Amino acid sequence: MRNYQKRPFVEAGGKIITGWKPVADHIQTLLRQHAVIGIDCYTGVLLDELKTILRQDTNLTLIDAGSVYKSEEVIREMTSPFTTDDVLFGYMTPLCITDYFDQQKLAEVRGELQASHKPVLILGSGAACIAECDVLVYADMPRWELQLRMRRGLVSGLGLDDRNEPLATQYKRGLFNDWRVLDKHKQQLYEQVDFWLDTTCLDLPKIIDRDTFKAGLQKAVHMPFRVVPFFDPAPWGGQWMKEHFQLDGTEPNYGWCFDCVPEENSFILKVSGIEFEMPAVNLVYYKSRELLGEPVEARFGKEFPIRFDFLDTMEGGNLSLQVHPTVDFAHKNFGLSYTQDESYYLLEAGEGAAVYLGLKSGIDRNDMLSHLQKAQEYEDFIFDAEQFVNKFPAKKHDHFLIPAGTIHCSGKNTMVLEISATPFIYTFKLWDWGRLGLDGLPRPMNIERGKQVINWERDTHFAESQLVNRIEVVGRGEGWVEECTGLHRNEFIETRRHTFHTVVFHETGDSVNVLNLVDGEEIIVESTNHLFEPVIMRYAETFIVPAAVKSYSIRPHGPSAGKVCTTIKALIRN
Repeated sequence: MRNYQKRPFVEAGGKIITGWKPVADHIQTLLRQHAVIGIDCYTGVLLDELKTILRQDTNLTLIDAGSVYKSEEVIREMTSPFTTDDVLFGYMTPLCITDYFDQQKLAEVRGELQASHKPVLILGSGAACIAECDVLVYADMPRWELQLRMRRGLVSGLGLDDRNEPLATQYKRGLFNDWRVLDKHKQQLYEQVDFWLDTTCLDLPKIIDRDTFKAGLQKAVHMPFRVVPFFDPAPWGGQWMKEHFQLDGTEPNYGWCFDCVPEENSFILKVSGIEFEMPAVNLVYYKSRELLGEPVEARFGKEFPIRFDFLDTMEGGNLSLQVHPTVDFAHKNFGLSYTQDESYYLLEAGEGAAVYLGLKSGIDRNDMLSHLQKAQEYEDFIFDAEQFVNKFPAKKHDHFLIPAGTIHCSGKNTMVLEISATPFIYTFKLWDWGRLGLDGLPRPMNIERGKQVINWERDTHFAESQLVNRIEVVGRGEGWVEECTGLHRNEFIETRRHTFHTVVFHETGDSVNVLNLVDGEEIIVESTNHLFEPVIMRYAETFIVPAAVKSYSIRPHGPSAGKVCTTIKALIRN
């Protein structure tokens, strides 16, 4: 288990330049050969050092894209319908990067460019829209690194300075507005970008050309690969991941591991032995059909609809008691096309492990809501969850299905592999066991929203008959068994569990497959049509098999050769 890879990568050929001075030298060489160079970028990218070096060249007209934006006051007013006054939630914006431009300022800058007899460098988000660029560089930024920079007060919102606002407010602006605007903009640039700039490591930028970028992504969508996991503490966090994944021991706990959330994870191409890091969502945007499969792309567009993450409560506490919104509620209130249906697969379970799931039969809903409200209003009132909510004992390999509208949470001493649809923060917390968040403040509860989406018919009988270990054998052969473990019929994800000690053959079924090795030390994934070189995966590692792979096999390998292994696989139902 200590072999869990925290920096997985895909090998790529091509050229790479590293370091601020070599990157600046490369850009200056381009400027000597071309009239207009654009360096467009994602929010969170810090290019001050590059600016400082390039400003030393007096034979250069440097235009900051932000100088043509509307005023901060106007931008705040323009974005307010999407950032809203709510503590946590906004509404998905329809704005584009060009909506940020002040037309008078834009006309003045374009006039200045026409009159300039010097090479021109346009730098900042939206640079590609200000003038036609002879060469376009894109400085990208994975959302997780962006969030870490937010926590350190290093970055501002798009077109405004929100660094002194609460972190939750900054994140909300990013999720509902800024990142949507910039993702939409970036999707229009893939065929225009000549060079990609990685500034994820502040002190060591790296730049690759378009051929290296495209060839790397093309290789990735024809082989099994992993995105870069990231880990975060939580008020309920545990100790299992810290020990088994060899994480930073100075943190009090780790509650989260986002092991497959391409919208937030990064993806690494190793170019000539050097890591080039980018947002994993580039694969979704640029290679959606090969990655997702045509039927999945037709249904979800350029969105990755399956999410795998870990919830570690080993030696920790219960998650907050919560419920996820229905599709109708999510669409009307947040502008979403689907919601966070999910399930809990027990990777490991300790003493007293349990999952809270569904309402107890015969409870009075008004009585429960009254108790929740009192617990919210009075510090000394404790909500008795077990009076109203079922508590099911949990053991390794149990699978609990959680369609939207079902009240739930995992209890302490569980290591949960959460398999769900992708939406990010759409959790309505109802009760947090009387504790504070990591910032020492109470976490916001959403009882008012929660009561609008709780399905009161999801009672004890419903949970026992439809949500707990709905496991059915659907195939078997010499040395292997395949089981369907869910999800619920209301959910678009299907999960298949394979238990095997010999080779097992898989078909992607025109859908991206996401798998995790939930038992056994090591497996090898091989192509049945010579599409990719064999890939080794280890216990607890989540990996993606693109739809374009079509067929592949998995067998125990290395220390697991000849021993029983188990994988759980998720795909989109036809």
